[in-house]
Amino acid sequence: MRAGSLRLIVRTLSEICVTAGAVIVLFVAYLLLWTGVKAADASDDEIVRLQEEWTRLPLEPSPSPPPSTTPAPSAPSRGYEPGKPFAVLYIPRFGAEWDWPVLEGTSAGTLKKGLGHYPGSARPGETGNFAVAGHRRTYGDPFKDFPRLRPGDAVILTDGTTWFTYRVKREPFRTVPSDVAVIDPVPKRSGFDGPGRYLTLTTCDPEWGSSHRLIVWAYLDGTRPVTDGKPEAFHS
Repeated sequence: MRAGSLRLIVRTLSEICVTAGAVIVLFVAYLLLWTGVKAADASDDEIVRLQEEWTRLPLEPSPSPPPSTTPAPSAPSRGYEPGKPFAVLYIPRFGAEWDWPVLEGTSAGTLKKGLGHYPGSARPGETGNFAVAGHRRTYGDPFKDFPRLRPGDAVILTDGTTWFTYRVKREPFRTVPSDVAVIDPVPKRSGFDGPGRYLTLTTCDPEWGSSHRLIVWAYLDGTRPVTDGKPEAFHS
């Protein structure tokens, strides 16, 4: 093979590698930056939409017996509108600025705009298991710090009339995607021994993969009308 032909082959391969590298860098930038920007804009829009709706609602708190009493069975939930927001969720451990809308459903499109409520699971404050999914990475990285959650951490939710404060029961539990029992009304490995008012958070694991799931279970610790101000759990 002539030297000129060899140089041409080497140059061509080098250009291909440089092009491939540039494509990879651009794709990573898209995942890290652009999806985050889009998700932030989308989630902000959903929260603004909710707040506008809430200004038109009578501020009557959602009925919920004290969590210290033995919960009676709840009536079947009235379904939320698929893809629409109905609450805002806060986790103080993740920072004072961390807030995400909760929308109905867990489709890919829904999770690009915020957190997703598993259809059929309980509503906030109800007897049963209020189950929510969110991205670990991309689309705003809402659950990036999921492994930092610890027993006693507050998970706070509002539907516009009531504040619901849940407390984490145990450290994140790792399982496989097919383990759908984690969102049962009384999840077997949650540490709960009977019916109650529970919350389940789910996300992907490892951080940049989806071969497993991380799960956190929490129990309802208290409620208060929004007219009484934010719960003390925001500052604990």
